[in-house]
Formats: sequence, structure tokens, C-alpha cells
Amino acid sequence: MAMNLLKQIAGSRLPVSFYRTEDIDQVRLLRAAGLVVALVPAPSNALTLSGAASAAQVLAITQKGREELAKFSYPEPRPARWRQRSSRLFAQHRANSGEGASSMRTHGLPQ
Repeated sequence: MAMNLLKQIAGSRLPVSFYRTEDIDQVRLLRAAGLVVALVPAPSNALTLSGAASAAQVLAITQKGREELAKFSYPEPRPARWRQRSSRLFAQHRANSGEGASSMRTHGLPQ
């Protein structure tokens, strides 16, 4: 579950803040694992280490966190759009140049 939050953090603009208790607990886990740099509030009751926390703010993803994300192939590699387009453009150009040569021959123009 914490890895899902790490993926969400990686796709967000940093710093990002979390206000739900579940999210704050997961940010604590990610910080304890060394995957993120975060500001997490101290528990309000220091004796029981419990109490409501108001917010947690993630400032950065560490190198270790990026390595963990890479294990899960995140972010998803996307094919380069220009490579897909260029093949269509060149195919269209080749088709047009072939038509042009045959039409020139039918009109009796010099070759």
C-alpha cells in the first residue's frame, strides 16, 4: 500500500501534503524506509506515540526511493511520439513520390 502512495508521490508536483491519517502513517513508513524526505508531525501524546496528526509533507523522493520505483517499472516507459509519426510521414512521402513519377510519365514529360 505504501508503494502505491510512493507512485502517487512520484507522479505529483513536489512538495505534496497529505491530511488523512492513513496517508500520514504511510508517509511515516516511507520516510522510515528512507524512500522519501518528509516532514511528519510528532505524535501529540509522546508517551503512547499516538494522537491525531494534522498533516505530512513530502519534500523529495530519495535515490533509494527512485530505485524502488524502477523495480516496479515506474514511471511507465512511453514510446517516443516522433518515431511513430516519422514513419507515417516517410511512408506518405514515399507513396506521393511514387505517384508523382508515374503521373509524370503518363503526361509525356521528360524523364
